[in-house]
Amino acid sequence: MAHERTDKPFLELIHQHQSILHKICFAYCHNRSAREDLQQEIVLQLWKSYPSFKGNSQFSTWMYRVALNTAINLTSKPGILTDSNKAPELAYDPGDDYELSEEIRILHKAIARLKKIEKAIILLWLEEHSYEEIAETIGITTKNVSVIIVRAKNRLTEIIEKLQ
Repeated sequence: MAHERTDKPFLELIHQHQSILHKICFAYCHNRSAREDLQQEIVLQLWKSYPSFKGNSQFSTWMYRVALNTAINLTSKPGILTDSNKAPELAYDPGDDYELSEEIRILHKAIARLKKIEKAIILLWLEEHSYEEIAETIGITTKNVSVIIVRAKNRLTEIIEKLQ
């Protein structure tokens, strides 16, 4: 289903799924300014890609894929959103999430230290997406999803033990 280039339907979908943006930005950027920049870049990429959304998957699945790819690409390029992300333990600003419990803060710090693909998969897993949904969103097999989740959970356990 081809989409006309109108603002309203796109903005309604973005608003409906804004929690996706917040979670991805929080996972990939460790200060408010970088998160805001990343969110703008993701929305811009979603806008550019929206006409090609065919409806073969749910909008949220497509949005996750575009947002994760954008976050991974931008945080991998030197000088783009990376200066404040090189050392999460130093760049982490506890004032940004004062409402969160200490356990959640530790979990966020631990997730920030995962590899980019592990981070993406764990975010989806924490939202209780099925392995099939995660595989479709990320573009890998369900077996790979399973292996990466086990490895990421083990790494998270190790990281959390060090942080406590």
